[in-house]
Amino acid sequence: MTVTAWLAAIVFVATYVLIASEKVHRVKAALGGAAIMLLVHATAAGSAFFSQESGVDWNVVFLLLGMMIIVGVLRQTGVFEYLAIWAAKRARGRPFRLMVLLLVITAAASALLDNVTTVLLIAPVTFLVCERLALPVAPFLIAEAMASNIGGTATLVGDPPNIIIASRAGLTFNDFLVHLAPLVIVLTAVFIGLCRLLFRKAFRYDPERAAEIMQLDERAAIQDKVMLVQSLSVLGVVIAAFVLHPVLHYEPSVVALLGAGLLVLVTKITTEDALREVEWPTLVFFAGLFVMVGALVETGVIAQVSQAAAEATAGRPGVTTMVLLWGSAGLSAIVDNIPYVATMSPIVADLAQHVPGDHNVLWWALALGADLGGNATAVGASANVVILGIAERNGAKISFWQFTKYGLVVTVVTVALCVPYLWLRYLL
Repeated sequence: MTVTAWLAAIVFVATYVLIASEKVHRVKAALGGAAIMLLVHATAAGSAFFSQESGVDWNVVFLLLGMMIIVGVLRQTGVFEYLAIWAAKRARGRPFRLMVLLLVITAAASALLDNVTTVLLIAPVTFLVCERLALPVAPFLIAEAMASNIGGTATLVGDPPNIIIASRAGLTFNDFLVHLAPLVIVLTAVFIGLCRLLFRKAFRYDPERAAEIMQLDERAAIQDKVMLVQSLSVLGVVIAAFVLHPVLHYEPSVVALLGAGLLVLVTKITTEDALREVEWPTLVFFAGLFVMVGALVETGVIAQVSQAAAEATAGRPGVTTMVLLWGSAGLSAIVDNIPYVATMSPIVADLAQHVPGDHNVLWWALALGADLGGNATAVGASANVVILGIAERNGAKISFWQFTKYGLVVTVVTVALCVPYLWLRYLL
């Protein structure tokens, strides 16, 4: 590697250590790391801000911005309080039943929407219902972030890396449903079982609080019925546009911004109130993180790591598949899986030409490793970062290691379950 590549790698590792140690706020660390990458010419302004391969992913940033505005307007209608009471009553105040309900909704929604949008919608409900039942909110938020990453693996639109893979490999929406959705259903069920063990201390049942919840009328929580109808109508159109992305060809970021603009226009909410709910530190953190990862792409660090892994497999189907699966999971826990998959896709396409049998197994291994590996650390997936930002904003800060100690267990178990699935269905 060149001197610049070594500098980029050192800066990235140092920044990651600062984020993990929490001695420096993650936004400061990400911005500082991005500044140093620009200073040592590991990347340049043109690449950092305008390159599709190695720059800030503005689609992610503006998707977040648009959905945060929509969620901010929805919050003022009282609909989240309504949903919180409804969910608590359906669970009869039982904490684990409540978590199961929220996780199933999150995983299913993430398959149709993207995982970031899903956690933006489910997090406010979680805060309210946990407050009502006097439950610690952190375990629920952590579990929902992970459920969104697992559920998003099932479809082409559920996680951005899947879109990149589909484009490069010529795979369709139905291909993902047929090949990954059955496995994701199993993984979701196993994950719920894991949550019963990992978060068992959080399931404190309070009969008095549960009885109070059962007496509440959720309909009384709605504060502005007109704004609610307007907001849900716009949200419905936005969700439909997300699902119809393969037909309409509008990027999710464009859809979210159009929906946010329309909602602010048709409702009586002021622009200031709409923007007040935006998690600006989270958006800035993403920008800094994208610049740093982009510098690793620009200097060839990620490509060299990926190429070395590819060469080590020597074209053997089983070995290649397992290296792709576990290697993608490990790297996606550290760097954002979008640039990783973008870098790895041409290498996998080349490998697929030289691997006997069903070469699509390589693409499924790449998708599973990249999507599920994001659960391993607090910064491994966009949904995780968003959850941490929302939690901090609401006074329930989740530390890097608080998330990661659970994430590592979930990632190892879910990725390990992919091994027999890939072997039995494609390699034997």
